[in-house]
Amino acid sequence: MHYVKSSTSSRGFTRIVRPAAIILLVGLIFVGSLMALWVSRASGGRSALGLLSSLFGMDTVQSWWYVTRAAGLTSYFLLWLSMVWGMGISTKIFQPAVDGTYSYDFHEFLSLLGLGFVVLHVVVLMLDKYLPFTIIQILVPFVDSYRPFWVGLGIIGFYMFLVVTVTFYLRSVIGTQAFRGIHALSLAGYLGATLHGLYAGTDSALAVTKLLYVGTGLVVVFLTVYWLVMLALTKSERSLLRPAQVPVKDHQRRLRPNQR
Repeated sequence: MHYVKSSTSSRGFTRIVRPAAIILLVGLIFVGSLMALWVSRASGGRSALGLLSSLFGMDTVQSWWYVTRAAGLTSYFLLWLSMVWGMGISTKIFQPAVDGTYSYDFHEFLSLLGLGFVVLHVVVLMLDKYLPFTIIQILVPFVDSYRPFWVGLGIIGFYMFLVVTVTFYLRSVIGTQAFRGIHALSLAGYLGATLHGLYAGTDSALAVTKLLYVGTGLVVVFLTVYWLVMLALTKSERSLLRPAQVPVKDHQRRLRPNQR
């Protein structure tokens, strides 16, 4: 009895520590993105005091710009990681190293965190003084004045990720097949987010951003090919295991008259 109680308390402690650790990690990613953007853009022979003032002086234009760009990159990474994790669950590539229940919870948690940083990204865009966006320009694709096509793709990608995330809570209602079919939209959402970042983002020329896009893209291509190969192998194995079925009419024709 003591062992069971200790095991239960350990699981409860793990459920608290894991989300807290993930939130801390995401916070570090966000701060790291913010610092990387700030150093790459602001260090032009200025003093340390001037750099700190430009980073933390919230009455300046560029400080909001740093925050929204860092939030955008962080949300991109989190949503990519959530999608990759989901592909890993469907292909079972993480088993038996990672527990299946934890993998599913982690997948859902990453999606929620990624959408949260998207919200931060667009809210700060509305607060920005240099190039402010209206609520209509943020919610409706292709209506803004700044690179409308590429910004519109980012908005559509966000809606796709939002629909995919909502299905976590509707799986018992819509069924497993519909759940998996809707989750395929995450690939299209990722493509829209990538094109949005490349052609509408102001940091696409930075080496660290290029590395982010290329690295995430290669992982997605690998997992997509792996998923398609495994799907084809599974279908072929099922077809081999399925017994040959003879049509009823043909079977009756082959029977002798005294057997009918």
